[in-house]
Amino acid sequence: MFISFEGIDFCGKSTQIKLLKEYLERKNIVVEILREPGGTEISEQVRTILLSKKNNLMTLETEVLLFAASRAQLVREKLIPLLQSGSYVISDRFHDSTTAYQGYGRGIPLNIIDNIHKISVSDTLPDLTFLIDISLEEVENRKLKISNSELDRIEISDRIFFEKVRTGYLELAKSEKRFVVINGLEEVNHIHDKIVTIINQHTLGNVK
Repeated sequence: MFISFEGIDFCGKSTQIKLLKEYLERKNIVVEILREPGGTEISEQVRTILLSKKNNLMTLETEVLLFAASRAQLVREKLIPLLQSGSYVISDRFHDSTTAYQGYGRGIPLNIIDNIHKISVSDTLPDLTFLIDISLEEVENRKLKISNSELDRIEISDRIFFEKVRTGYLELAKSEKRFVVINGLEEVNHIHDKIVTIINQHTLGNVK
C-alpha cells in the first residue's frame, strides 16, 4: 500500500506519519518512510539545492523541474522496488505537492504540471492521500515559534502564497477520490485515530 501525506508547511504531517508508522509496525507490517524532496542520495542533493535560502534567484521553471527530477529518482530507485517487495510505503509529500505549490502557488499552468507528472511518476500514484488541513492563521502562529534561521526557502514564503497552495490542495481533494481531508487543528491522537480507521476500512481490515 502506498500512502502519501500532504498539506501546507507546519500542518503536522510529520507527526502523523510517525504515529502511523509505529501503529503499522505494531501490527507486524513492514513500513518504509520516504520524504519529498529527497529519499535517495541523488534526491537529497537536489533537496539541498531546492530548500537553500542562498538560491533566491531560482526561477519557477528550475524549481518545478528540480522537484520532478528528485521525484523521478525516488520513484525508480526506492518507491517501485519497495512496493513490489510488499512493503507499505508512506511518503511525506508526493506529486500533489508540486501541483499545489508550483501549480496553484507559483502559477505554473496545471496542464504543464500534469505533463511533468507523467514523466516523473508515470502511473505510480498513492492509494490514499491524507491532506492535513489547517488555517492560514494557524500557519502564522506555528511559524512564530520557529527561528527564521531554521526556515527553508519555501517556508519563508508569504501568506498569499500559502493561501494559494491551500486552495490548490482543497481543489485537488475535490477531484481525486484517493484524498481524505483531515482537520489538522484537532487533537493529535484524535487525528491519528481517524487515519487508522480510514486505512483499516480501505484495506478491509487487513491491518487490524
